[in-house]
Order: sequence, then C-alpha cells, then structure tokens
Amino acid sequence: MQASDIKAIAEKAAVDVAPEAQETAARLTALFRHLFLYDRGNQLRVIEESGLSMTQSKALLELGGLGQTEEAWQVGDLAEVFGVSVPSMSRAVDGLVKKRLATRAEDPDDRRVRQVRITANGKDLVETLVAVRQTGFEAFTSTLSAAQRRKLDAAVDSLMDREDIAQTYEHLKGSGAA
Repeated sequence: MQASDIKAIAEKAAVDVAPEAQETAARLTALFRHLFLYDRGNQLRVIEESGLSMTQSKALLELGGLGQTEEAWQVGDLAEVFGVSVPSMSRAVDGLVKKRLATRAEDPDDRRVRQVRITANGKDLVETLVAVRQTGFEAFTSTLSAAQRRKLDAAVDSLMDREDIAQTYEHLKGSGAA
C-alpha cells in the first residue's frame, strides 16, 4: 500500500464519520499510540527477532485468530483481508511454511485450492506476541491512579456486550494472557 492510498483512505474516512466519532477516534488514537510506544517496541522486537515481514506477521496473527478454531484460510482470502496481491500473500505464506509457523495443504473438496493453517509453533509465536503486549499494558495500567483505572475499567466493561470483544477477552482470560 502506497502512502497516497493511506491518505485517500484517511480522507474518505473523515468524510463518512460523524464529528463525535472522529473525536472519540482521535482520543483512542492518542491512547493506542501511547500504549504502542509505552513498552518501547517490545512487541515489534519479538516480530523482528522472528524474522517475519509485516505481511507475514499480519497473516500469522489472522491465522491465529482467537485460538479456538482450526479454521483454514485460502491465500486469496488472506490477500483480500490485508489489501495485498495474491502473489505477495503467497510469498508471505511460503515464508511462514518454511519457518514451520503455518502449513499449506490441498483442500479436500477442491484439489486446485490450497488451505493455510497455523501450526503449534505459529500459535506459540502468536501467544508470545499477545503476552508481550499484555505485559506492556500491565506496566502502563500500573501507572494509573485507582480513579483512572476504575474509569478505564468502566469504559472497557461497557464494550464487553460486543460479541467480538467479549469472545477475544474470554479466550485471552482462558489462556492466562488476561
């Protein structure tokens, strides 16, 4: 994706979003930027040490999902999700397969299609990335006052009625990462 593509996406989003939502998004962006940098890039360091490209990292995290499913992906579907070409995603998946973080196998229903699945090693790396992020968040939240933490907890609790967020939380809680 080119910088001009990113700028176009940002400009389109700014037109389609209500001012109140833009303000909330700006505040969330400030918080997440702070959180992303708070641990001095430890999560990025783990990715760098793994030797994964950004596309491989994104694919691996998507393949890892919530850890509750053995869902297989087609390379074309992964490419579409991340807005990259199929050949680019295919090369990324080849790298994951060579590192034994994913497998690529023939679809039992259509031999022309290859299914990509995460391996146990891939799941371990995803869990490491989640744990590193969790540790950074814990370090940050330990700097909050009790009142700030209560307000943050209340805000986050209000989002737990969203199935996608609640499902992720339950998975993380069950894996010991939350």
